[in-house]
Order: sequence, then C-alpha cells, then structure tokens
Amino acid sequence: MLDILRQQLCDDLLAGTKWCVALSGGVDSTALLHALVQLAKEYNGNAIRAVHVNHHLHTDADNWAGACQLLCDELNVPLTCCNVVVEMGSEDGLEAAARKMRYGALSSRLAAGEILLTAHHQDDQVETLLLRLLRGAGPHGLASIEPRRPYGKGWLVRPLLGMGRSGLETYAREKHLEWIEDPANTDTAFDRNFLRHRVLPVLRERWPGLSETIPRAARLSGEAARMLDELAERDINVTDTNSEGSDTYTDRLPLDVLRDLPSPRQRNVVRYWLRQHGLAPPAEVKLRNGLEQLLSAGPDRMPLVAWGRIQMRRYRDHLYVLEFDPFPDDDSDQLVLPDTCDWDGCGRLDLGPLRGGLRFMRQDGAEVDVQMHWVVRFRSGGERFAVGGQHKTIRNLFQERGVVPWMRDHIPLLYRADQLVAVGDLWYANDIGADDARNSVRVAWDGHPSIQ
Repeated sequence: MLDILRQQLCDDLLAGTKWCVALSGGVDSTALLHALVQLAKEYNGNAIRAVHVNHHLHTDADNWAGACQLLCDELNVPLTCCNVVVEMGSEDGLEAAARKMRYGALSSRLAAGEILLTAHHQDDQVETLLLRLLRGAGPHGLASIEPRRPYGKGWLVRPLLGMGRSGLETYAREKHLEWIEDPANTDTAFDRNFLRHRVLPVLRERWPGLSETIPRAARLSGEAARMLDELAERDINVTDTNSEGSDTYTDRLPLDVLRDLPSPRQRNVVRYWLRQHGLAPPAEVKLRNGLEQLLSAGPDRMPLVAWGRIQMRRYRDHLYVLEFDPFPDDDSDQLVLPDTCDWDGCGRLDLGPLRGGLRFMRQDGAEVDVQMHWVVRFRSGGERFAVGGQHKTIRNLFQERGVVPWMRDHIPLLYRADQLVAVGDLWYANDIGADDARNSVRVAWDGHPSIQ
C-alpha cells in the first residue's frame, strides 16, 4: 500500500503539500490515514489533518465520531468533526443526499492549495461504473471516479483507485488497526450494497478479471468525455459571432451557437455548458425534448425546461440557467425575504439567493461604508428613475436593457429619504455618497443569477 501511495503522491510528497484526509472511521479511510502518517515521516512530515462528517443517520453516529477522535489522537493527527443534516425526503435518495452534504462540508473546510484525500479504491470504481451504466449514463458518467480534480480551494485526490478492498483490509489487519463497521454497508436495500453483495460475486465467478477491465472502461470513457468537451468548446468558438467573447457563455448561451449544429452536438454543447456551471444535465429524453422546444419556440415566447431545482430558460435568443425555482409555490422551502428592509450602509447586505447582496464601493474597487439610513425595496409597479436626464419607468428601463423577465422583481431598489437612488448596480445617482477622502462611491450588486 505504501508503494502505491508513493507512486501516486510522488509530486505532492516532494512539494510538501498539506493533506486533509476524509475519515469515516471505516477500514478504508482508517488504513489510508495510517499509511499517510507513515509516509509523511519518510518525507520530513507532510502536514496531515483529518475531517470526519457526522450525518446523524445512525444511533451510533456520535460513537463513530468518538472512535475517529481516538484514532487521530493515537496517530497525533488533528481532527475536525462536522455535523450535517441530511434531507430525508430527497428525490435523489438518501445515499445521494448524504453524499451531497458530506462533500459540501468537506469542500467548505479545505484550505487554499490543500489536498483532500479519500479512500476510494478499485472496487468502488467498479461499483460506480456499473451503477451509472444501469442508470443510462453517458461517457462523463461512465468515467466514474476521477483520480484527481480541482476541489474547493484545493484538490480532491483518490490515490487508491489501483488497489482493491481486500488489499486495504489486509493492511489494516497487519497494522492491528481498529475500525468501524457500519451496518448500513450490508443493507441490500441500497443499490450499491445490492450490487456489491448480490451481483458482483456472481459476475466475478464468470469474469474474474473484471476488477481490472471495468476500471479500464472507466479510463476510456474519461478519454471520450474529454474529447466531447473539446468538441463542445470548438463548436462554441467556431459558431461564436458575439463580439463580447467566450466569457459570454459563463452566464448565457446564444442560440446561434446551437442552430447550425446536428442534434447530438447541440446536446453535447448544452451538457458541457451546464457542467461548466457545476450542474448535472437533465435526463437524455428531457434534454432532447426540452432543447427542441427551446429552439423552436417563437421569438415572443419564453419556454423553460425544469429538472429538480434547476431551470433552463430562453429569452431574446439566449439560454439561461438557474439553480433554484425563482417562482416558489406556497409549499416551497425557497427563502422568501420581505419586500422592504432597512440598511445602515455598512458592509454587505445579504438579500437572499435570488436577490444577491448590496454594498458600496469606491471607483477603485475598494469596499466602503456609507453610513446613513437606507431602505431596500423591490418592484411593485410604477417606479420611475432618471437616466440621461429623462425620467422613465423601471419597467421600460428593464425592457430597453434586456433584463430577463424572471429576475425583474428581484432587482433591489435602493432608497434614501424616500428617493430612489439606485436600481441594483444598473443605474444609480451620481451623488450617492463619498468616502472620507471625498472619493465618489458606487453601488455594487453581486451574488445573483444572470439578469441579461
């Protein structure tokens, strides 16, 4: 095991990179942490710490956290324990909901340049590929578990993908390690456990070499996925007629990029664009039918495709994507803030996931406080603002600017002494304020979805 880690982490060892180990307390992560501690001693002690995520899904969950602490104390490794709340009724299932919360907690605690190491191994790779194949995944899904990728402020590395579960168990026994046995790992009601305990033993009887051939298929799928991404980039760049440049596609995708492409390449571009946002594309049938609707609708229509909490919308020959429902119904848990709030002008005023936040900045980009009584409201109808010496309704200004309709009611209106002085950061009065050195101040509005 140490030889495998030396090979996979050679550059990191030589560079003295800081390591953070995801520690569940099971045999896999216990063996990984122990081996890394031994390895670090050979290279003058690479900094190692561990993070344990407590999902509170089992009555012994707190005891497991305590066992991880005892292990880390024995190895002289600092441990951080994170408590998360898993959404029990998630439409993606309990396993997926727990995984999402776990990785969110790990990502938020990763320092700049730090490497998060997980104990995913060859058997995990086999199970993941088969599960995704059974769910109809394409090349990106079948690429399964990546050995290394950017993650949070640092990197996510899985150095044990070339080693099987049995090898980790052998190492743990040889080193007389103690670990946690989660009873959920034998519950075949979960898809992965059913595959592990009921299906794979039968497959291995017929194809004993599948632990090598299936990971090879994952590597080949990864190569195919990277080539599809390169094709999508080329399709976007070749078709790009927008003088604003390729950064336009960060927030919106011009339909001109898609119209002259064959249908499979249209879908490839959209999948690539969604993944650039960190979003999972919809199922193949929904994407096929939805994209046809988005492309064929008349110029006066605003069709949308929705899956989960994601929406893809069209407006003025562009596609936009939102990660949550901008129109929550009465039963939604979407955060809804009051339509009027007071602000003292200090720091950043957080308005919520759709509405972003407001702050004051000097023209050189430095944040500054403008301490007085401000009121933030949202459009109710009839508001007017002076632009270029002419008073126009906010509605007309939005139309002229091409602001997407679904965001118009979420753009903050900033008032001072009952006078409207700013509409987001789209328009604001020249005398909005100044700092102590009499530098002029502007309004900054950030943290919101694309508005045009």
